Amino acid sequence: MDDSLRLDGLDRQIVARLERNARSSFATIGAEVGLSAPAVKRRVDRLVESGVITGFHAALDPRALGHGVEVFVELYCSGRTSAVEIARIVSRHAEVQEAYTVTGDANALLRVRTTDTAHLERTLENLRSEPAVLQTKSSVVLSRLIPPAD
Repeated sequence: MDDSLRLDGLDRQIVARLERNARSSFATIGAEVGLSAPAVKRRVDRLVESGVITGFHAALDPRALGHGVEVFVELYCSGRTSAVEIARIVSRHAEVQEAYTVTGDANALLRVRTTDTAHLERTLENLRSEPAVLQTKSSVVLSRLIPPAD
């Protein structure tokens, strides 16, 4: 049976609270969902062990780190460039925050963060200098309409 089908309502409440704030204590979560801290810890441990929870992270404001330009880049590659090779290519570029294989004409869609447009231009030139990359098409983000779930 798929692990997601074994989540009960309490598990879902715990996960929702951890999604909002991964630093919440087990006691705080327990008080909110009606369980003891040890009971919450057991459930979280089980969710981690089963792969439902894959990690905990800090949500950062990229602008505060000097990365104020956000861009979606369509990546077009030659021939039958594999997803593994595309992953290798984009992992060499620190500005690439996320990368996905997609349907349509492009081979991949990248979310890129840079300090300014000059940095963006250099990043795009560096991506296009990769032997398997034929071209890129970019869309600069003007504003975020729906914030990320964090």
